[in-house]
Amino acid sequence: MTEFPAVDLKPPGAAGDSLVRRLTRLNLLVLTATMLLTFALVGTATWFVARDRQMQSAELSAQLLANSVAPMLVFVDADAAHSELQSFSRRSDLLEVQVHTSKGALFAHWDAAGAAPHGPLAPPPQLPRHDSVTTTSAQALEVWVPVRLKGEHVGVLVVRESLQSLHRAVLLLSGVAAALIALAIWAAARGLRAVQRSALAPLVELSDLAERMSREHNYSRRAKVHRRDEVGRLTERFNDMLKRIEIWQADLHQQLEQEQEAGQHLHRLAHCDSLTGLPNRLFFQGELQRHLAHSAHAAELMALMFIDLDNFKTVNDEHGHDTGDAVLCEVARRMAGVVRARDVLCRLGGDEFALILPALPDQAAAEQLARRLIEAVRAPLRVDGRLMPIGATVGLAFFPLDAGDPGALLNASDRAMYAAKRAGKNTYRRARDAQAD
Repeated sequence: MTEFPAVDLKPPGAAGDSLVRRLTRLNLLVLTATMLLTFALVGTATWFVARDRQMQSAELSAQLLANSVAPMLVFVDADAAHSELQSFSRRSDLLEVQVHTSKGALFAHWDAAGAAPHGPLAPPPQLPRHDSVTTTSAQALEVWVPVRLKGEHVGVLVVRESLQSLHRAVLLLSGVAAALIALAIWAAARGLRAVQRSALAPLVELSDLAERMSREHNYSRRAKVHRRDEVGRLTERFNDMLKRIEIWQADLHQQLEQEQEAGQHLHRLAHCDSLTGLPNRLFFQGELQRHLAHSAHAAELMALMFIDLDNFKTVNDEHGHDTGDAVLCEVARRMAGVVRARDVLCRLGGDEFALILPALPDQAAAEQLARRLIEAVRAPLRVDGRLMPIGATVGLAFFPLDAGDPGALLNASDRAMYAAKRAGKNTYRRARDAQAD
């Protein structure tokens, strides 16, 4: 059994149709979508968590500041309150701080240089007396803290902070995360391709094997079973199918050979004389027509000999049909030995033979061959030690000199043979000689 070798998973001209590439792209698409969704969710969660942390920090700082300015508010010490606000302004991202009396009047105020102008701040109507309230926008947050002294509500502290630093931190973190995600996707692409090349190697081998078989029609190859998994079982079934196809192909080939042999045998039976082995009359008729057509197309000289054995009836009557058959076989062998390789010698039936002589250089070549043939048949012939008085009489007709079609050429050679019989047998005559007679 031929074991199928490892194959290249990127066949030439088929990279765009590679199963490995398609699965890698699909896996990377799913992975990228998942990571981007995760990135978006984590980024959003990070933003809200960081903002809540800043809000909590701002609320705690505002509460501490409110406790510090409460006595100053009670004793109406605006300078001390302003100094306290200046100390509090060292807090990063601080935009503005306002202290209001319980009646809503502005008591102390601080804002960052260059900060965006903000209108007068007033406590929201829903501000609780004992709890702080924080509001946020896209760019800043505001913390409203009640100022209390010994449990008595004496005013309101308002702190406004910028969220720009938080934005920059989140953007920086997002950029780093995006770079890490891109690096992870690149590494995943290489890893997925390597893993899938290894995992899909058996399937690619099966595909390549099928392609080779479609080109070579060689079903003796087998695919290698790499693992005992679904692909391994598929490979086993594929190999079983190949084995059955190979057996079926061998049986079919053997059957076709037998039918071809039988057809050739039937062809021989239909076109060959069973006694002498020479072509028979049916074969002669087809060959005569074919050679006439070729000679007419090529403008070549062609001849036909009609041969009749002399004294054959005497041999049959005196020595029996078995001896007659032996004589026919020997005569056929002798005549076949003197003709050219391109000539066609046929037995028409009984003691009659015909010889097709295509592509003759001249008429003399045919006459010389007729004389050699007569001499070969007239040579002493013995069967069971008895001399057989056998000879041959030949009629010779030429195409296109004597006739232009198969029937006329055969009749012309037949008339020439009878003219030779009348001339004394064991000789030949041409068709023109028969016309003169």
